[in-house]
Amino acid sequence: MSHISIIGTGNMGQAIAGVFGKGGHTVELVGENDQATAVSGDIVVLAVPYPALPAVLTERGASLAGKIVVDITNPLNFETFDSLVVGSDSSATAELAAKLPESHVLKAFNTTFAGTLVAGTVGPNTTTVLVAGDNAEAKSTLVGAITAGGVDAIDAGSLKRARELEAVGFLQLTLAANEKVSWTGGFGVVA
Repeated sequence: MSHISIIGTGNMGQAIAGVFGKGGHTVELVGENDQATAVSGDIVVLAVPYPALPAVLTERGASLAGKIVVDITNPLNFETFDSLVVGSDSSATAELAAKLPESHVLKAFNTTFAGTLVAGTVGPNTTTVLVAGDNAEAKSTLVGAITAGGVDAIDAGSLKRARELEAVGFLQLTLAANEKVSWTGGFGVVA
C-alpha cells in the first residue's frame, strides 16, 4: 500500500483522502498553510486552488523531489470565472512539472467533484478519475491507488493531455456554478 500526503484539507482534499483510505492506503491531510508538518508520502496530492501553487512550491518544492506529485487544479480566472489563465499551448500541470523537474508530476481529479468522489458515482456510472502524465510507472501507481478505493481511473495519456483535462474541468465547473448541473453531478465515462 502507498503512503499518500494530501496538501489541502477542503472538500476535494477530504474526498480524495476518503478514496485512498477506502483502498487501504495510509493518508495524511496537511493544511495548505501548515508548513510545520513535513510531507512524507510517496504520493503527494496538491488539493489547493491554482493560485496557491506558488506558495506551496516555495514552502515545499525541494521536499517533493523523487515523489509522485498530483496536480488537481483547474487554472481558472477566479475574478471572472470565464477563462483559463494559462496559455493555450500549456497547462497548470505543465507549468508545475517545469518547476519540479525531479518529481513525477501527474494531472488527476480535476474533472471530478468532491461529491462524486465521496459517492463513487456520477449518475448511474462509477466515478472515473482521468490521469495524465509522462511517467508510466507513476501513472500506474496512482491508477492502482485510485481503483483500490472503489472508483475507476483511466490513463488519459501524456502530460500534454493535461490541457484538455483542464478544459473539461473548467467546463464542468462553469456548468455547476451556473446551476446547469449539480455539484454532485458531472461528466461520466462509460468504457
